[in-house]
Amino acid sequence: MDQMPIQGQQVYQLSQFWSSVMVEMRQPQDFKTAILPLARIKKIMKLDDEVKMISAEALILFSKALEIFIRELGMRSWGHTEENKRRTLQRNDIAMAVSRNDTFDFLIDIVPRDDIKSTQRPEEEIRPMMVAPEQLYYYTALQQQQGVDPQQPMMHPQYMQQQQGQDIYGGAGFQQPMQPYI
Repeated sequence: MDQMPIQGQQVYQLSQFWSSVMVEMRQPQDFKTAILPLARIKKIMKLDDEVKMISAEALILFSKALEIFIRELGMRSWGHTEENKRRTLQRNDIAMAVSRNDTFDFLIDIVPRDDIKSTQRPEEEIRPMMVAPEQLYYYTALQQQQGVDPQQPMMHPQYMQQQQGQDIYGGAGFQQPMQPYI
């Protein structure tokens, strides 16, 4: 199985997953212990105005369905993580899993498609610093003092001083590496 392409491995893993789920469902289970908190599930179900009472059986079935759903979504997301040769599951992996499977269409509004990004970021990309409203006066005054166009993206003052070649750290000959303030 190591020589299979990643897509083939994912299909194989999903078929194995559903086979194990079917075997698990056919075996007798103890419903007194649930993996997900039943009280919280019941509370979420009652948020719907049309729901007045929830039977214990429905709650247990819903809990089991949620457990299977979470496991499948996790497997599909992990497949995208492996495709990108990473070992950390990221938000865009879940978004890709949702976008690749029609079964998860109901999640499109919850996991927006604009979260689906290329996993490669160009190294030259420098994002301007976003300024909080209470700091806006300081940066605007600084820009006016230095004669900077206020329409240009604002950079952190230390970054601007580094750009001008000034030693802002005060050490004799000590200069921090130039990095954008992100």
